[in-house]
Amino acid sequence: MLDRRTALAALGAGLLGRHWGAANAGQGGADVNPSLLEGISSKSRTRLLQIVNEPGFSGQIPPDDVKHLVETEGTTIDAVQVRLLPLARTYSRPPLSNFHVGAVVRGSSGSLYLGANIEFPGHSLGLAVHAEQAALSNAYMHDERGVAAIAVTATPCGHCRQFMNELEPQGEIHVLVGTNPAAKLSSLLPAAFGPKDLGLKHGAFPPTPVELTLPQRASDDVTAAALAAAGKSYAPYTKAYSGIAISTKAGRIYKGSYIENAAFNPSLSPFQVALVALILAGEDASAISTVVLVEVEGAVISQKSVTDAALSAVASAARLRSVTATKG
Repeated sequence: MLDRRTALAALGAGLLGRHWGAANAGQGGADVNPSLLEGISSKSRTRLLQIVNEPGFSGQIPPDDVKHLVETEGTTIDAVQVRLLPLARTYSRPPLSNFHVGAVVRGSSGSLYLGANIEFPGHSLGLAVHAEQAALSNAYMHDERGVAAIAVTATPCGHCRQFMNELEPQGEIHVLVGTNPAAKLSSLLPAAFGPKDLGLKHGAFPPTPVELTLPQRASDDVTAAALAAAGKSYAPYTKAYSGIAISTKAGRIYKGSYIENAAFNPSLSPFQVALVALILAGEDASAISTVVLVEVEGAVISQKSVTDAALSAVASAARLRSVTATKG
């Protein structure tokens, strides 16, 4: 089985093969047509390789690099997003469906954010993270102020349309699928139910910090990161602010904030969001050494059980530590 770096090298050499779609999945192979990368120049491929192999890469392509790609390809930003979908798919982890989906979000800053679907073997299908959710949560964790467009390898399901509506309830997100004309989210989700129906004036973007404190000052970087993630969570309905920090054997720390939804089910747990960050950085769940969950005291729901379940599926040797914070 090829690792992702080898697969990306194949991308740079124009030698895509059957391992491309599953290169980072570690769960069996998937045939992917090399023609999916038609139209990407060798110069752009070289630059993409440099970006994703930079230390600290986190699934974000900065505005200057996006502008460079658009100019090099001599096309539109929409077309560049679609052409980057095969790259996004390399991060897919679909051990149950073996169906690889990639997504590329364009933030209002001009940055592009990658995402891919993640599934948890042996556990409820409800734990799955859809590619659209992964890319959008990636943008959220990078403090994007809004989302202009999202490209995806397949038409978004109703679950994802509902999730997108929470983030941009005005329905102005442009959805790009293949060479089809861009469609506004509002046309794909008419008569939508969202934040305004529950009394909110805006959605999750831009992230709005909540002040949380621990009974005692965090004594380690992982707990401090989890506290910061909890303070960044979007939980307007339950007020159950929570965040996760994952540390790995390589010494990196990945944060995930709870992202809630008016329809409840499309909500993303903080562990799911943190796992997206870990995968986009090129690490595997087997590298997880420590997981810290910070939750606000007295919350009506807890993320502990879902975190235990998801963690047992991908890193059974790792253990979860829970910490309670107070608001204000």
